[in-house]
Amino acid sequence: MRVAIVEAELARDEGEIPVGAVVVLNDKIIGRGHNRVEALNDPTAHAEIIAITSACTFLSDQKLKDATLYVTLEPCPMCAGAIMLSRIKKCVYGASDPIMGSLNSRYNIRRPELEVLDGVFSEECSKLLKEFFKKRRRKMIYFSGRSNQ
Repeated sequence: MRVAIVEAELARDEGEIPVGAVVVLNDKIIGRGHNRVEALNDPTAHAEIIAITSACTFLSDQKLKDATLYVTLEPCPMCAGAIMLSRIKKCVYGASDPIMGSLNSRYNIRRPELEVLDGVFSEECSKLLKEFFKKRRRKMIYFSGRSNQ
């Protein structure tokens, strides 16, 4: 999860929503990624999708049957679908997402055999997101001419 947090910090530094992900198989990182939506002008360029694609390319296989995905934010419906299609065995995430969370919070989009572990480094993952959106809101208020009052 620490490497996923480093990936999230890279996303933040690039002006992206700070979400990072890694795919691990047999204690080895085989895929990693962070949000690239803004950089690629691609709404599907989520950290999980990039990490899963990277892992599949590394293995030359679209199935990641014994792999674990570590991600700093609970996956959205699109990413939950990618997790199902890739047959990832386990998903470990940090911060819950009450709006788009698709493994436990808002929706339950998963295969019954998918193991899910939530709340891992949740405070650290949540802090990255909260600070990012707090900073973004300040910029929006500044550029719109509205005050904080």
